[in-house]
Amino acid sequence: MTPLFMLTGQILLAILVLASSVGFVLRLRNPGNATIINLNARINAWWIMAVVLFSALVLGRYVTIVVFGFASLMALREFLTLTPTRKSDYWPLFIAFFIALPAQYWLLWTQWYGLFAIMIPVYIFFLISAASAISQDTDDFLSRNARILFAVMFCVYGVSHAPALLMLDIPSFQGHNAQLLFFFVFIVQISDVLQYIFGKLFGKHKMVPKLSPNKTWEGLIGGGMATMGIGALLAFVTPFTPLQAAGMAALIVIGGVMGGLVMSGVKRSLGAKDWGTGIAGHGGYMDRLDSLGFAAPVFFHIVRWIWALP
Repeated sequence: MTPLFMLTGQILLAILVLASSVGFVLRLRNPGNATIINLNARINAWWIMAVVLFSALVLGRYVTIVVFGFASLMALREFLTLTPTRKSDYWPLFIAFFIALPAQYWLLWTQWYGLFAIMIPVYIFFLISAASAISQDTDDFLSRNARILFAVMFCVYGVSHAPALLMLDIPSFQGHNAQLLFFFVFIVQISDVLQYIFGKLFGKHKMVPKLSPNKTWEGLIGGGMATMGIGALLAFVTPFTPLQAAGMAALIVIGGVMGGLVMSGVKRSLGAKDWGTGIAGHGGYMDRLDSLGFAAPVFFHIVRWIWALP
C-alpha cells in the first residue's frame, strides 16, 4: 500500500474516533435516550463496515470483489425475501442468484469490461424474461418478472460498479484505484449522515413526505454542500482537482438521494420499514446500499469517460 493510501486510512480512523467520542459523551449526558442509543449502534456498525472495507482494499482487488459480491448477495436476498414470488418463479430466481450474480463478479475478476457493462441489462434481462414465460404462469406475469429484474439490476448490476472502479486505467493514477473506491464509498456514506444531521437541525420543508418523511430540503442542501466541501478536501486521494472532486461529490449526492427515494418507494409498496436486520442500527444491507447502488454506475462511467478513456 502507498503512503497516500495509508494516510487515507488514518483520516478514516480519526473520523471514526471522533464520532465514537461524540456518541460516548452524548450517551453520558442523555442515558436511555432512544435516538442516542440508535446513533451509537450506527457508529459501531460504521466501525465494522470501515474495517471490512479497508481490510479488503489492503488485501487487494480480488478480496474487495469478494466483499462486494457478498454484499450484493445479501442485498439481493433481502430484496427478494420481501418481494412476493410464486413457485413458478423458481427458474428466474435461480438465474438471479446462481447465474447473474456470480457471472457479473466473475467479469469483474477477469476485468472483461465489455461484457460486464451489458450482460445484465441485455442477456440476463432476456434470460429471466424467457424463463418466466416458459413457466406458463400468466398470473401477475409482468409485475413478477419486473420485480426480479429490478432486484438484479439494483443489487447486482448497480452495486458491482463500485468495485469496478478498481479496473479503470487512469493515466498518472495507476496503483491508486483503491483510494478512488474509498473516496466514492466514503462520500456516499458521509452524505447520508450529513443530510440526516442538517435535516434534524434545520429541516422545515419536507421533500417527499409520502416516500421519506424525514428528508427535508434543508437536509439535502446543507448536507450536500457540506459533502461537496469534504469531497474537495479529499481531492488529494483522487485523480480530480479540488473543484472536480466537489463536482463529483455533488454527483454522488444526487445519485444517492435518488437511490434512497426510489428504494423507499419500493419498501413502502411492500409494506416494510427496513429491508432487514443484518446491520445493527442501519436495518439491512439494502438500507446501506440504496444510495450506493444508484450512484455507483453514474460515478464509474463519468470517471471512465472523462479520466480513463484516451
